[in-house]
Amino acid sequence: MKRLLAAVITTFLLAGCAGGKESAENKEKQEKIEKVTVVLDWAPNTNHTGLYVAQDKGYFKDEGLDVEIIMPGEAGADQLVASGKADYGVSYQESITQARVQGVPLVSIAAVIQHNTSGFASPAEKNITSPKDFAGKTYGGWGSPVEKSVITSLMQQDHANVEDVSFVNMGDTDFFTAVKRDIDFAWIYYGWTGIEAELRGEKINMVYLTDYSKKLDYYTPVLATNEKKLQSNPEQVKKFLKAVSKGYKFAIDHPSEAADSLLKAAPDLDKELVKKSQEWLASRYQDDAPRWGEQKLEIWENYANWMFENQLLDKELEAKKAFTNDYLPQ
Repeated sequence: MKRLLAAVITTFLLAGCAGGKESAENKEKQEKIEKVTVVLDWAPNTNHTGLYVAQDKGYFKDEGLDVEIIMPGEAGADQLVASGKADYGVSYQESITQARVQGVPLVSIAAVIQHNTSGFASPAEKNITSPKDFAGKTYGGWGSPVEKSVITSLMQQDHANVEDVSFVNMGDTDFFTAVKRDIDFAWIYYGWTGIEAELRGEKINMVYLTDYSKKLDYYTPVLATNEKKLQSNPEQVKKFLKAVSKGYKFAIDHPSEAADSLLKAAPDLDKELVKKSQEWLASRYQDDAPRWGEQKLEIWENYANWMFENQLLDKELEAKKAFTNDYLPQ
């Protein structure tokens, strides 16, 4: 009986030690988990799918990251990231270029889509098939100086005058409502609004920026952080990009399943639109780059030079400091 009691006590003691060790290991793991905030540029869409896949599939967790994906609000993603109120954000080459020239320490750490898929869209019945057709028409935009400069640049190549175009700020009005109301053409991403037009059965014409100038083949969107983050926690940046790269690689290889991850996080999105958009974007995330996210100095210099030539920058950009490939997985 004494031997049995001793055995039982020994078993409990061993279990207690093992439990204590396991508890300590769990506590250590919890302490190693880093909380990270990622702010989007806009409402969730297929530009963001890799982020949601990384979250849904546990890729962030595998890297010891507890990631929260948030909306930008009134402050905007760039401001939140530059100030350190968010760790990472979805941005654009254009806005990072302007920010850096003004002394704001934003840095692009990955190109979400390798080539510019945006362009000027119009209902087919408007007969706008080239930049010269913008003349006599009304453009609906958001009031940025770059819009007029881009349209000017394209129209000059077609021997047309931008002064023949009327500019209207359409605010948050969606493309399909605006073109039925008071505008003739607008700047869209084909991968979302263009696909939506296909699903609606509404024929549109596209004038792509890249068809008229290599300098307008810039990175949009990109993932960004600030210089302080790169200096103070480079390992976190590497872990973040390792998980995100896996997310976008999954979206490239499995677009339908990746779309499900986005829909799980944003169930109010149109399922058919998300699926079709994801299918269209799958081959365009990485495209001809050696790996997802990689950026070229030439692309940054070309667009910055174009912006400077069009008086959109007060001074020239130090392009080498505006982006980095150093934190992408090999």
